[in-house]
Amino acid sequence: MAKLAFLGLGLMGTPLATRLLGAGHDVTVWNRTAARTTPLVDEGAWAAETPAAAVTGADVVFTMLANPKALDQVLGGDEGVLSALRPGQVLVDMSTVGPLEVRAVAERLPKQVTLVDSPVRGSVPEATAGRLAIYVGASDEDFETVQPLLAVLGTPHHVGGPGAGAAMKLVVNLTLGVAITALGEALAVGDTLGLDRTSLLDILVDSPIGPTVRNKRANIESGTYPPNFKLSLALKDLHLVTETVDRPLPLAEASLGWLDQAAHASVTDLDYSAVVATIIAAHEV
Repeated sequence: MAKLAFLGLGLMGTPLATRLLGAGHDVTVWNRTAARTTPLVDEGAWAAETPAAAVTGADVVFTMLANPKALDQVLGGDEGVLSALRPGQVLVDMSTVGPLEVRAVAERLPKQVTLVDSPVRGSVPEATAGRLAIYVGASDEDFETVQPLLAVLGTPHHVGGPGAGAAMKLVVNLTLGVAITALGEALAVGDTLGLDRTSLLDILVDSPIGPTVRNKRANIESGTYPPNFKLSLALKDLHLVTETVDRPLPLAEASLGWLDQAAHASVTDLDYSAVVATIIAAHEV
């Protein structure tokens, strides 16, 4: 049994912390909105009042936060994570913040504190069931240290040294953004050509974007988009791609444009597949 800290109990953080607790580990949790800690405390976790208090004495510290700004806020300050970390501890950042932010965090760590970047692919159902794909950037030795813990949450893939996990996640989410906007445009074109929507979706299931169609078909057909992966986060991830890579990325920029347009329609708290409705509506004008 390891002594763990988990900071960030959003849609993804809560099921991850719950799984670690269910695996028998001693888990201390912290969240900016303290009420989110209550269900975990009811299951046996400890709740800390500050990030510093959460990580004190922990063997491994997990962070799962929305964006680089949120991560910086939790790490910094008199009561932040960095103020309490001590030699020998491991910080596992599961946030999607990009390799530049991972590098900046590594430079701020106290000596002999290890940083492992391990963002994930999957949403709430996968997090709850422990079926996430986890992209781990770490040395061989550090990967061996965290692998048993990450295996509770999904399948860890050691994709390279520090920063490689964050880089891999940006590449994966680039394809996610392009696929969902391609689906939106395909449906819009189908409408323009008079194709039956159900028949079109049946055919697209066996197309190169088939997995996206299968995963999001119920949302599209019902016109409701409960958030498994919020549009605001997909938008943030595509911005990270274009900000990190200093070269033209026409497909990424086009997908980002559609996500931006959807955000202006105030659907940022819905699932990212809500961009499909924005694309279809734009083509109807």
